[in-house]
Amino acid sequence: MTKRTKTTDVSMMVADLDVDNTNEERGYRESEKLLGTEGQYQGQPAQAAVGCAIKQLPARLLFRSAEIAARINPVNAPVVGMSRAVPEGVLPTPLAAAVVTAKYWGPSSRKLTVSFMDRPSAELRRRILGHLNAWASAGCIEFVETSRAGQVRISRGGGGYWSYLGTDILLIPKNRPTMNLEGFTMNTPESEYTRVIRHEAGHTLGMPHEHMRKELVDRIDPEKAYEYFLRTQGWDRQTVDQQVLTSLDEATLMFTPADQDSIMCYQLPGSITKDGQPIRGGIEINSTDYAFIARIYPKPQFAGEKAVERSLAYEDDWSKDEDVQEIDA
Repeated sequence: MTKRTKTTDVSMMVADLDVDNTNEERGYRESEKLLGTEGQYQGQPAQAAVGCAIKQLPARLLFRSAEIAARINPVNAPVVGMSRAVPEGVLPTPLAAAVVTAKYWGPSSRKLTVSFMDRPSAELRRRILGHLNAWASAGCIEFVETSRAGQVRISRGGGGYWSYLGTDILLIPKNRPTMNLEGFTMNTPESEYTRVIRHEAGHTLGMPHEHMRKELVDRIDPEKAYEYFLRTQGWDRQTVDQQVLTSLDEATLMFTPADQDSIMCYQLPGSITKDGQPIRGGIEINSTDYAFIARIYPKPQFAGEKAVERSLAYEDDWSKDEDVQEIDA
């Protein structure tokens, strides 16, 4: 089954914002560019900068997820004929329609409640929340802490860094996290807070991985990628296919040119690319990221300007009796 995304061409919208992606704005200087075939920042191996996964709901909940996403934000609903994969006038199967439904929250101002699965200090909670809200300087979605079970529930347990995508978090049982930040403490370097937490917040806002844009996926040698991610992340071939090698449909994903410096892009070493050049990856929300979030989640004065991106997510499961019954959207 071909995965697709809704066509919304905002490349011109971003262009008219006069976005300047200099190295300084990307968050690093010329001397800090990726080095060597293993793709390192100075003093930071590339393998330390990967490991995030987008979680997907169990298959039985795909239809419900699509229904809720479309109810919250009508432009999430699939548009027939907007992709090369679906000829004009030909209806996709219900399952296909469910899989390609986007998970954006909509252009109205919204506060997403946040709680923590363990008992971190107030200082640590404030620090995490501050980085989640880095996107709010450009968009109308804000993360706010609650003493109850939040819509966003953060764990610091094992399993690496991961998040569910956008509106899917509403279907996760309240005794389960929607985001994982393994091992984050007050001793974690500020650079990791900036890189990891802002990236995971992007997923909660509905953004997929930028490195899955076709232009970037086409640069990767699959066999080298399988070996690399097995060695550094313990991922099997299916996981590598899902997280790295399955490209988003460029026929329907036309927001901005592929941006390897986006905070949503992995840092990938030159040892797994066909040309030996690394995919730099983003270590900070850059100007193109901010321009994009301002379009899909406009501040109130820009509420008439909308754009939507499609998304890709991956599998997870739990017992059927844990399925969320009441959606408080």
